[in-house]
Amino acid sequence: MSYALTTLWHERQRYLTAILAVSFCALLGCVQFGLLLGLFAITSMPVDNSRADIWLGAPRVMGVDLGRPIRESQALARLARHPDIERVEVFLQGFSYWARKDGGQELCMVVGSRLEPDAMGRNTALDKRPELVERLTEPGTVVIDESDKEKLGVQNEGDIAEVVGAKVRVVGFVTGARGLAAPFIFCSVTTARPLLRCYPNQITYALGKVRKGVEPDDVVARLRKEYPATPKPSTNASTGSSLLSSGAVEMMVNEDLDELSIFTSAEFSRRTRMHWLTKTKGGFALGYAAVLGLMVGAVVTSQTLYSATASSIREYAVLKAMGIPRWRTSLHVMTLAGWVGVIGILIAIPAIYGLSEVAAIWGVQMRLETWLLVTVAVVTLLMAVGAGLFALRSLRGVEPALLLR
Repeated sequence: MSYALTTLWHERQRYLTAILAVSFCALLGCVQFGLLLGLFAITSMPVDNSRADIWLGAPRVMGVDLGRPIRESQALARLARHPDIERVEVFLQGFSYWARKDGGQELCMVVGSRLEPDAMGRNTALDKRPELVERLTEPGTVVIDESDKEKLGVQNEGDIAEVVGAKVRVVGFVTGARGLAAPFIFCSVTTARPLLRCYPNQITYALGKVRKGVEPDDVVARLRKEYPATPKPSTNASTGSSLLSSGAVEMMVNEDLDELSIFTSAEFSRRTRMHWLTKTKGGFALGYAAVLGLMVGAVVTSQTLYSATASSIREYAVLKAMGIPRWRTSLHVMTLAGWVGVIGILIAIPAIYGLSEVAAIWGVQMRLETWLLVTVAVVTLLMAVGAGLFALRSLRGVEPALLLR
């Protein structure tokens, strides 16, 4: 190992290109996937920035932004009946249309929640501005993110706008709550109902808070066993007429309630992000760019190591003449490749965090999870080792006779 490090130091000009290629691969992989995670974390922000432990929504809901109306009384009753759930709460969220002053329209995401200090659905972005929470108690008032002012055509606090024909007044701005597909519009449950055109007994989600010492996963598992999904009544395929009587219709309504989706907050957040990641082209584009960077780095690293090994062929011939077995020289080359990978990764780490800070200045979120850094480091190191295996080809013709030429 010490001989390999000595070789790298004395031949640093020769191996510098390979080290920089490895660093570039690790840097590109972390930045691309970090941006990807940060981008799609925006979609699950209403879940991540809430205090709820359990989310109950429409059947087979794929993400928090894709919720459909459900019955308030029955959904809350389902959660409240469980002995380990101490509090329940309503939550409204859905897409709507914001009318700009210039006559245009913008798609927006209305988020309606309770506003009490211990409210589970209230976004934590409002915690920094408690005066805004007090203003939102007035019907018809909303809060938006600072970065969405231009998009929504809003200039100052107190500006009046329309959402699906209903007048709203912007009473303030928050930071760190920028939307991905549409700007977030935060308001009370009372204000959100007409903006989402919900009936009085309709909500989007029922939220639950479990008692201390109780795992939300255990509560969700018990609720799923208590309300298993059942097959729906069939219809007459030949005539197309329904076989449902009035009693059967009531049964189907109750059955729809039985099929409601129940998730823990962590599970629902992950489900939302994975839906956006797998169902949109943005995830594939960024992932493809990261993989392409790894491929380019692998080619550059392998060619550099091959050239460096080939240029030292006479030194390896001397070792062969001294009786050093071929497997020892091969191990030396592989050790060199391993150290090239390690050094390249160590150089890339501060650069990755530096770029993350620069992105944050521009309002771009880059999530550098521990598992992401470890995964990229392992993949990059394996790439460097693979390049070392490629460089072993230059040792196949090493013989002491080369010293006589």
